[in-house]
Amino acid sequence: MTSSRTNPAYRRYVRRMLPLSLAYVGAIGLATRVIPDHAAADARTLGFAILPGLAVMGWIWAMARLLVELDDEYLRMLEVRKFLVATGFTLALCSVWGLLELFAPSIPKLPLFFVFPLWAVGLFVGMLFNRLTMGPSGRA
Repeated sequence: MTSSRTNPAYRRYVRRMLPLSLAYVGAIGLATRVIPDHAAADARTLGFAILPGLAVMGWIWAMARLLVELDDEYLRMLEVRKFLVATGFTLALCSVWGLLELFAPSIPKLPLFFVFPLWAVGLFVGMLFNRLTMGPSGRA
């Protein structure tokens, strides 16, 4: 079994994620600089606001490609478990927070923008879950 450091699928994954991450940071910076506060929802504003979302879609595509390209079934299973834990973590947090918003109106609103970053935090939780339940071999 190859490790995540030597597996070609992981190397391709990193080569995809790095430029997408730079594009995301750049697009956020550009949108922040170009779109004034309380801007009208015109074509220009929407276009700049959507740019970071394209990078997020690229991240999702890169993660899907990783699952497709991983030849090692054990490593693929570890990734799928991380994704499932991240999804459950995000759904639970967003559902509970949404109920708090509904029944306790003084609770601050959680912008939808934070759902994907919460899911990314959930990937870390999933990695810890893999390590705790699978031992040292549970690190992908």
